[in-house]
Amino acid sequence: MDAGLILKYFPELTELQQAQYGQLAQLYSYWNEQINVISRKDLDLLYERHVLHSLGIAKVMRFLPGEQVLDVGTGGGFPGIPLAIMFPQTSFHLVDSIGKKIKVVQEVASALGLQNVKASHSRAEQVPGKVNFVISRAVTQLKDFYPWVKNKFIKQSDNQLANGILYLKGGDLKQEIAESGLAVQQYFLKNYFEEEFFETKQVIYVKGWLQV
Repeated sequence: MDAGLILKYFPELTELQQAQYGQLAQLYSYWNEQINVISRKDLDLLYERHVLHSLGIAKVMRFLPGEQVLDVGTGGGFPGIPLAIMFPQTSFHLVDSIGKKIKVVQEVASALGLQNVKASHSRAEQVPGKVNFVISRAVTQLKDFYPWVKNKFIKQSDNQLANGILYLKGGDLKQEIAESGLAVQQYFLKNYFEEEFFETKQVIYVKGWLQV
């Protein structure tokens, strides 16, 4: 497992960020022994299949200082933790319906000294307040996911994309997108990362307001 893979695609990282990414392997190896949040085979490919995959969102969207981001169904902290390291002045709220996974998120965030991460044992529908962006990684079908978060967006938007959803998915999504009835933009990660794992992976962007 090599954090150098992250530096390859994000050469602007500070020394602190490089150190934080470097700690992820040891932290997840330890916590995965206590609470299984990553498959054993994927643990060996942590930086490619979890960390860099999460950072696919950072290739599409540079979160601004002060923005609020909600990570729905974060599991062990993906994509929220890698993005929180990348954007230390953006606030991330990571939620999952499985409490023991949130314990891992809290412990990892604490060990890394991430002051911009809050983690809650909760469902998306139960989270109060509004946010700029909702992020998630293949939690469910888009048509099921959107109703959970459709009322959570701040109207005022200052970023390159209007406030909305940034959803990591893989495979042929034509039918899923059609069934959702949503107007989406697709960003293919193979255009940013050369590893074979990303061949069918993409970020789906859905505007939070004015849905078609």
